[in-house]
Amino acid sequence: MYNPIIFDLDGTLLNSLADLMAAGNYALEQCGFPTHTESEYQYFVGNGIPKLIERICPPDSDEETLKRVHGIFTEYYEQHKSDLTRPYEGMRELLEELKQRGITAACNTNKDSRFAEELLKMFYGDTIAEVVGAGLGFDIKPAPDAALYLAGKYAKPDCKPLYVGDSNVDMQTAINAEMDVCGVLWGFRTREELEKFDPAHIAENADKLREVILGG
Repeated sequence: MYNPIIFDLDGTLLNSLADLMAAGNYALEQCGFPTHTESEYQYFVGNGIPKLIERICPPDSDEETLKRVHGIFTEYYEQHKSDLTRPYEGMRELLEELKQRGITAACNTNKDSRFAEELLKMFYGDTIAEVVGAGLGFDIKPAPDAALYLAGKYAKPDCKPLYVGDSNVDMQTAINAEMDVCGVLWGFRTREELEKFDPAHIAENADKLREVILGG
């Protein structure tokens, strides 16, 4: 049996792409730079905000430019992070059921920890035991540090942890942590990307993920 369950955030628990894109494009516009499409942002996200800023800015941007764009992005995102962000279908109900069954859900994300905690509290209430995001002293994913911390803290007898995520970053995190992983197909990346990492499970929807966690 799997317990605890360690979830990625963006693309797994929350469809946050539109708000990330809005903040990114707003910052670019303020600096006179070209903006990007939603399909481009699907591949810009996943490695934290500093890397997102690097990816959206012109290739020859210096450190001062990146810092300026980052500042504008953060200020805008703080005010608008939940404008269009929503939970994925069935996930709120699944996390409620996990809590009722005594299965711990935790979150490991490369998003700033403050933003992650606020969004999860807003959309998932008290169903997430702990959130570990950027800024808490752990190396960001795909480093396994935070995943191993959560797995150890919430370990249950005769159970093993399961990592759940939607991207190559999540698959590699689970591999580095030597955990079973379930790739989800409702997020920002493709089945082909996930299958390259030979995940233990693939879930097309929340019902399938429930079967993976609870064993059918």
